[in-house]
Amino acid sequence: MVHFSELRNRNSVKSSMMAVIAGQADNLSSCANPTGRLGALNKEWFKPQRAAEALRPLTTRPVLRSQRAVSSATSLANMSVDFSKNAVESPEPTTAEVKGNIPSWLQGTLLRNGPGIFSLGETSYNHWFDGMAIMNSFTIKDGEVTHRSRFLKSDTYQANMAANRIVVSEMGTMAYPDPSKNFIFKAITFLNHTVPDFTDNGGNNFVKYGNDYYATSETNYIRKIDPVTLETHEKVDYMKYLPANIVSSHPHYDKEGNAYNIGTSIAEKGKTKYLVFKVPAFAEKVKGKTVPVLKNVEVVCSVPCRHLLTPSYYHSFGMTDNYIIFIEQPLKLDIVKMATAYMRGVSWASCIKFCPEENTLIHVIDKRTGKEVATKYHAGATIVYHHVNAFEDDGHVVCDVITYNDNSLYDMFYFSKLNDQSGSSDKSYSKPSYKRFAFPVHSDKDVAVGEDLVKLKYTTASAVKEKDGKLLCQAEVLCDGIDLPRINYDINGKRHQFVYGNIVKESAHTKQVGKFDTETKEMVYWDEENCYPSEPIFIPRPNGESEDDGVVLVSVISCKPGQSDFLLFLDGKTFKEVGRAYVKAELHKDVHGFFIPHEK
Repeated sequence: MVHFSELRNRNSVKSSMMAVIAGQADNLSSCANPTGRLGALNKEWFKPQRAAEALRPLTTRPVLRSQRAVSSATSLANMSVDFSKNAVESPEPTTAEVKGNIPSWLQGTLLRNGPGIFSLGETSYNHWFDGMAIMNSFTIKDGEVTHRSRFLKSDTYQANMAANRIVVSEMGTMAYPDPSKNFIFKAITFLNHTVPDFTDNGGNNFVKYGNDYYATSETNYIRKIDPVTLETHEKVDYMKYLPANIVSSHPHYDKEGNAYNIGTSIAEKGKTKYLVFKVPAFAEKVKGKTVPVLKNVEVVCSVPCRHLLTPSYYHSFGMTDNYIIFIEQPLKLDIVKMATAYMRGVSWASCIKFCPEENTLIHVIDKRTGKEVATKYHAGATIVYHHVNAFEDDGHVVCDVITYNDNSLYDMFYFSKLNDQSGSSDKSYSKPSYKRFAFPVHSDKDVAVGEDLVKLKYTTASAVKEKDGKLLCQAEVLCDGIDLPRINYDINGKRHQFVYGNIVKESAHTKQVGKFDTETKEMVYWDEENCYPSEPIFIPRPNGESEDDGVVLVSVISCKPGQSDFLLFLDGKTFKEVGRAYVKAELHKDVHGFFIPHEK
């Protein structure tokens, strides 16, 4: 819900945006695919959906069936999770039953975040990403594991619970006021949706700024949380510190602990731009009081959006020691349509369009100067949600990403498809590809048109000079069917060999995790019948002897009769199980996680 004080603070933004919308609506560039849809930025903020789904407002449906329930037509050997069942929080810590051996050096807390409440009263969300967030923690100490979970007590959560219905809109679900509400309430609701004051339901990831941890989606709001108790603290609005309406939930951290992130400033002073910003690792003290680290945020670089009212969607970016890599892809938010979505009775997700006839722009930004390198790069239309890693090598910036050919991924997370066990819903699913780009940082003016400037011997990626001096980049496909990639973050920004991720070759349903070797192109797997693993997170062993010397943590939903859900421990080198910890609560499908090592 929006408060009157927040409305006052946002008046300047609303006025600026509405003025631009009024003056520019007729000048919007057209797309060859005007019916393309995208929804909820992970929450996931801004990903694709079909028109039929995009037009669906808040729905009503009966109480959801048990998560572990099996239909009569489904055999025990083919049990599946009902992802739309509401979670139940377990705020008090409980000790898990450990089987196997947990390495003695592994001491810390794994946080996991994802949607957990999908129906309230007679109302239900349409899309999995829209659900109200639940956080899980697994504290590992001296070979024991303690688990707890809590709902994120956001303003969105509080408002929905107080009304016993969904009253705050999410990207894939537009909520309308109860007919019994008065005119003033309805007027405020309308204003709130004309230039949206987005949800603070941060159910995508966690970010660390200074010594504080925040639950985040990809709106301008984050919620501070206690990483030990999982209690919810104050709401933080990025716009109090910099003009960012949208902010990535995948920041990067340098060796000093400074955080780098990227946000979009929409129609601020008549301009739409992307802001790369740096949050210092340590808070300052003024007159004995600690100043929030965001108060000292520094804008590293500002990149103009190529279209004023259709900024690109992004979910992550790349970073090396010296460069930021931002991919401006032709998957775009239509601001004019967004301003009228509530009035037209459609979801905000319907305001996203994929323009496959447009190219993808790659911005390589020098962190030291805050300016883009002189060389300009572009590639064919592609969609990137997750960056794997980026590194520098012999005058090149190498960037590994997970790509999709179209915007069908978001469709797979509508409940109508997520709970479809027939397999028919997977036919239109665009499979992910792990690709490697190489960007020569300095383009030699004497190089002939048509020549490939990539000189690295270990990749077939190319960057061909065109007549206008720009480089047309083609990526090398390293493998297919992997997403939610994680590496040993100690070597982030350096050349890596191993990548851990979820295997999604057949559908968006994740039933395997894998370890991929970028040099040998070999993949090893872990799976177990009737088990659904989360994103794997690699934890390096202190003073490890190799890049993969460590442990991979995976939270696993089990549909086996009599078997509890568990936290899985895999050896980073062999990818074989070394232990598991059965928890005393039901886990739910989640999105991303964050590991906090315990100080000695």
